[in-house]
Amino acid sequence: MLSTENVRLQYGKRVLFDEVNVRFTRGNCYGVIGANGAGKSTFVKILSGEIDPNGGSVSLEPGNRMAVLKQDHFEFEEEVVLNTVMMGHKEMYDIMLEKNAIYMNPDATEADGLRAADLENTYGEMGGWNAESDAAELLSNMGLKENLHDKQMKELSGSEKVKVLLAQALFGEPDILLLDEPTNDLDALTVTWLSDFLADFKNTVIVVSHDRYFLDMVCTHIVDIDYNQIRISTGNYTFWYETSQMMARQIANKNKKMEQKRKEMLEFIQRFSANASKSRQATSRKKALDKLNLEEIRPSSRKYPFIHFKSERAPGDQILRVTNLSKRAPDGHMYFSDINFIMNADEKIGLICRETAAMTAFFNILAGKDTPDTGTIEFGQTITVGYLPNENTHFFSNENDLDLINWLRQFSEEKDEQFIRGFLGRMLFSGEEVHKKSSVLSGGEKVRCMLSKIMLQHPNFLLLDEPTNHLDLESITALNNSMTDFKGNMIFTSHDHQIMQTVANRMIELTPTGMIDSLMSYDDYLRADKIKTQREALAALTV
Repeated sequence: MLSTENVRLQYGKRVLFDEVNVRFTRGNCYGVIGANGAGKSTFVKILSGEIDPNGGSVSLEPGNRMAVLKQDHFEFEEEVVLNTVMMGHKEMYDIMLEKNAIYMNPDATEADGLRAADLENTYGEMGGWNAESDAAELLSNMGLKENLHDKQMKELSGSEKVKVLLAQALFGEPDILLLDEPTNDLDALTVTWLSDFLADFKNTVIVVSHDRYFLDMVCTHIVDIDYNQIRISTGNYTFWYETSQMMARQIANKNKKMEQKRKEMLEFIQRFSANASKSRQATSRKKALDKLNLEEIRPSSRKYPFIHFKSERAPGDQILRVTNLSKRAPDGHMYFSDINFIMNADEKIGLICRETAAMTAFFNILAGKDTPDTGTIEFGQTITVGYLPNENTHFFSNENDLDLINWLRQFSEEKDEQFIRGFLGRMLFSGEEVHKKSSVLSGGEKVRCMLSKIMLQHPNFLLLDEPTNHLDLESITALNNSMTDFKGNMIFTSHDHQIMQTVANRMIELTPTGMIDSLMSYDDYLRADKIKTQREALAALTV
């Protein structure tokens, strides 16, 4: 068990949270949520002991082992991949090094031999004899092939290092597992595997994530950082969100009787319990819901931007035709080839690709920002395209350092300042914030500006390359709703599982040797055996 007593954290005059008294128990998974800057990652660092609070204490039950997902991807550059994973159980790894050093010492004494024997017993009791095979199994389950296990970390790509560090945290079944954004840079198949792994995990998990699907899959409780407090509520993210919104509506409607509110909430809990019966955690979750005190639920203080894509004209019969498209990377390796498809009315294509650079290259070609090596792209005459690139730095350069009003005005037909201010206000830029220089915006603020730019264009076709990058959960939720409601066509990619599942009605996967095209939902696509067979067949081809 892990608990806090009167924990307080303050930077200058700003109080992040005060008098935090929470307890994390075995068998539960806690999702930490909060607005950007609320202190989610900081709270996890306090729990791990990486930073000290201004007041209060953190208590870890004696004998319990804590594992933390490392954020420094270059910390183990000179280490072998398999050893890096086993370092996740520090005590076991240190014992292995000590006993091996004794065996390798030609001058070892009898006392050294006795010491080695004791270490062997302890090592065996910890599960050390299976350490290498367990570490290798974790890596393989995450898609890292055996030929990478004996390489040094510096030889791996960025996404491969992320998987190794995640395997390190999971290794040896720690009693307390702390994960800060574990799904970042993971492909969909690995995220699905991790969700299943954590859903079956017997000990305590505390996770920070902006992936709503992931939080729904693994969490039994939500840790909400709001009102300068930290409160734990039962249920996954969707349950927390729905109940919070419901409470906000009840408060707004002051004439609503308390008994009616209670009845509505209980009906919702019963529906949620019925849905939860299909999950691995159904029993514990339902028991927890049965004990739920409705008075503990509070509406969130967080705000949601108004994101709404409205087309000025409906698209005609001809949308988009892509013929024989191919593109190589600057180093010569093939990004994608033999890409052929025709887009039909009302289609929203979710794009999948193993290589992020290849995906971005494809979007840049569709947007006319780059040229393909072979092939053609033909948009219909009625199509107007709104493009959200993955990289937006050049839109906010110091050379053209405008305040937000003038930055947005350059993309708007309506130049009136009150109109621009109103538009920015709906995107959560209010008061003096509209005078901020565009060059000093945070990553999330820049994306909200780019979404504003697109909305002012009123396109009937959207190209969105990782639109949720840098956004908080509130902005992601608002964006998800706007993409679902959009009446035009769309090609997009996102690491957010829920957006892929709820928006896309057609899936296209790009590979170096061809493409996979299917009229499936995202979940069906990931599970389909015939898709796996097609993927393996394409992988077997040579460019």
